[in-house]
Amino acid sequence: MNLVVVCIDTLRADLLDRPEIHMPHLRHYTSQGVRFMRAFGEAQPTVQTRRTFFTGRRSFPWRFQVDTKGLGGTGATGWHKIPPEQPTLAERLVDVGYATGLIADTYHIFKPTMNFTRGFLSWEFIRGQESDPYRAGLLPECLLADHLPPGRAVERQKHAVMHQYLLNNRDRRSEEDWTAAKVFRAAERWLADNRNNLPFFLWVDSFDPHEPWDPPAGYADRYFRADGVRDYIFPQNFEGISDREKARTAALYYGEVTFVDRLLGSLMERLEYLGLREETLVVIVSDHGTELWDDGRFGKSEAHLHPYNTQLNLVVLHPKGVGAGRTVEEFVQGHDLAPTLLSLLGVEHEPLDGANFWDLVTGSRTAWRDHVVTGWGRRASVRDDQYNVCLTYTTEDGAPEVYDLPLDPGEKVNVAADRPEVVAKAKARLEAVLGHPMPHQLLRGQDVTVQPLRRWAAARFPSS
Repeated sequence: MNLVVVCIDTLRADLLDRPEIHMPHLRHYTSQGVRFMRAFGEAQPTVQTRRTFFTGRRSFPWRFQVDTKGLGGTGATGWHKIPPEQPTLAERLVDVGYATGLIADTYHIFKPTMNFTRGFLSWEFIRGQESDPYRAGLLPECLLADHLPPGRAVERQKHAVMHQYLLNNRDRRSEEDWTAAKVFRAAERWLADNRNNLPFFLWVDSFDPHEPWDPPAGYADRYFRADGVRDYIFPQNFEGISDREKARTAALYYGEVTFVDRLLGSLMERLEYLGLREETLVVIVSDHGTELWDDGRFGKSEAHLHPYNTQLNLVVLHPKGVGAGRTVEEFVQGHDLAPTLLSLLGVEHEPLDGANFWDLVTGSRTAWRDHVVTGWGRRASVRDDQYNVCLTYTTEDGAPEVYDLPLDPGEKVNVAADRPEVVAKAKARLEAVLGHPMPHQLLRGQDVTVQPLRRWAAARFPSS
């Protein structure tokens, strides 16, 4: 049996239940597969989640002191490569004869020292996303100003990421020039090249709909268009914007979702055209979501460990139709993915941190975890059927937030002051994962190198 995994960055899990968001292909294929309704990240955001996906090992708590020199990150916790002693899914599959391929524009996994390509016979890095240092040049200020609120001064250091993105993508002419389109078209070519090279494993990784929210022309207009409202493609930079500006910004995100959905549909159609669908296990998954002014901002952060950020899309389409149209309500996490896929492919392995969630589909397992712990930066969410408890594990009191889910499904009212026993139970669960009482300091990211473009801007344009 072949395996295709499509990982879609920043895709909110609740969008499937919002009919006004146009994503017909994902809805169609979800109806043909098994949808896991309570899949949550184990460690987030981008790199942390993928490390968990690839290994079946917990990324949180952050314990590994590894070389990150040249990574150019911000010292974020857990932002590092897969530890050398942890075999990857691709390495395990190539060792039993799978042709393995990776196609992605998620540039973080290709940064120096990351080494996420281990085990792949071929890998293709589609350049140009976000601050990928792909192309050089000096942009006229008007191009940057087009994406800033009126009257906002261009600050080259602050807006370096947007500057790099606009440089990378300044020659686009059609939808096919967007990096997401290049990813999915490359995946279609890979399938054609390997249709007789069975069994195969292909991991497709689309950075969109991650910021910048910059879909091709027309996609955002489907959701909201207003004369005089600019496209804030990096929306987390701005506060105090108008309702119309907020609506347009959300529309940019929805437009990217619709664009990626179209590309996903094309990939799935190619799988069918090549006669591979009936012998290929397909998994569609996301790494995290994003806030769309749910709680007064755009973007994601460890400060808001709510489902719009922490919940994953997870859909599995079995080639024999096993579980088609079914939903699973039990808790599933990112470190369950690798052991599940290995089990479905019949590949033996040592015990991993995750478990085979396909047992929940077949009914061979009924006792399952009663809570999940999601780590993000210095905070963690401890979630069960009744409560979501968010804690800062580096402080004595943990700055707890407690949300009573049956009474407050939107997680708006912090009742921690009235639930000390709930906080105590959540702390114990979190400490069991940490392996240490709170407060506890985990390893920070090692490299706090400033992005070269910011350093250059500081030297050339010190006043901005």
